[in-house]
Formats: sequence, C-alpha cells, structure tokens
Amino acid sequence: MNCNVYNKINIKCCFKNKTTKFVGYYLKEYLKMKESRKTRYTKMVLQDSLFELMENKPIEKITIKKLCENADINRTTFYAHYTDQYNLLAEIENETLSWAKEAIASLADKNDRSESIKIMEEIFQYFVDNSKNLKILMSERGDINFQKQIFTIIYEQCGMFFHIEPHENSGTRDEYFIFVVNGSIGLLQHWLKNGMPRTAGEMAEIIYNMAVQSGGVNFN
Repeated sequence: MNCNVYNKINIKCCFKNKTTKFVGYYLKEYLKMKESRKTRYTKMVLQDSLFELMENKPIEKITIKKLCENADINRTTFYAHYTDQYNLLAEIENETLSWAKEAIASLADKNDRSESIKIMEEIFQYFVDNSKNLKILMSERGDINFQKQIFTIIYEQCGMFFHIEPHENSGTRDEYFIFVVNGSIGLLQHWLKNGMPRTAGEMAEIIYNMAVQSGGVNFN
C-alpha cells in the first residue's frame, strides 16, 4: 500500500474514533520519514557535486557557490547540513574510514589463507563499486590526511598478525609495515587510476602474496 494512502487511512480512522493523540503520532512519524528522505537526497546530491568538481580541481579551489550551483541547491540548504566544503568532504571520508576499519579488522581476525583473501576481495570489490569517488579520494587531488588515516588503520589492524623473527627488533617490524602498507596503497592508487584492469579477486591475491613474500606477515 502506498505510504501516503496508509497514513491517510490511519489519520481518518483516528478522527472517526476521536483518538486525536494517534493522529498527531502518525502525522509526526510521516513528516519525520519524509524529512529523512529529503535530507539523504540533499546530502547525496551535494556529495556527487563535490566529486564532479574535484575531478578537475583541488577542494581549496572549489567555492560553496559553485558547489551549490552544480548541485542545483541553494546555499541556505547547504549550510543547514555543512559548514563548508571541507566539512562535506570530512563526512564522506569518515564514512569510508568507518567501513575500512571494520573490514580490515575482520581480516585481522582471520588466520586462514583462503578466508583472508576472501575478505580482501570484498575490500577491493568495495573499491570497484565506489571507484569514481575513491579514485578522487586516493589521488593527488584528495585529502592527504585521509590517505594517512587509511594508512594508520591498515597499520594498526594488520599489526595484529605481523610477525618478526626472534633475532629481529621492533624497528625491523616497523620497516616491514612501511614497505607492505605503502606498497599496497601505491598499488591501489595505480589500479584505480588505470581503470581497474584486474578483478577484485586478482588484486586480493596480489596484495596477499606481496605481504607474505615480504617476510613480515605470519598467517598460521
């Protein structure tokens, strides 16, 4: 049943039974749902507008006026949700980081090769599904702080199963980290920039093997 029809029926019944308390409840819930959809749409349009503009210029060169014109949204509406273009970008980055942290944490709990590669494939599939935006976030036009945070998440989570020999010190472990993680990020950037010629599964295999062959990762 159509949502509008459903609410009209309930409101009509409430009036008939003189239960005005429920009239207010249904109307309030309907308006809340309607506002939520409107907010999601507004944010989605603004995010798309920002990425379109960032394809050709860095964020510091993008004005609120141009951002709103491109999104066909007035500035009052923009400021109802964000303080500036950096605040908008930060929200996008935080959503991506939250997903990445959860995904990589689940990988760190795996000690089986096939399971680890499966999780990594899911991570790369996420990049495929969101390649247009992630290509910009990970490029030279993206936020360097965001890219560093991605590095930090990988560093901290992957550190759970990073292995060094008894005769090696923690400095050696750190060097392994830097080599493997920087290499992985660089490979990711290259893959996105060149149109993702390899599948998510192939990339998962490459990253996994690169980490293992570095001598620093220990999968039981």
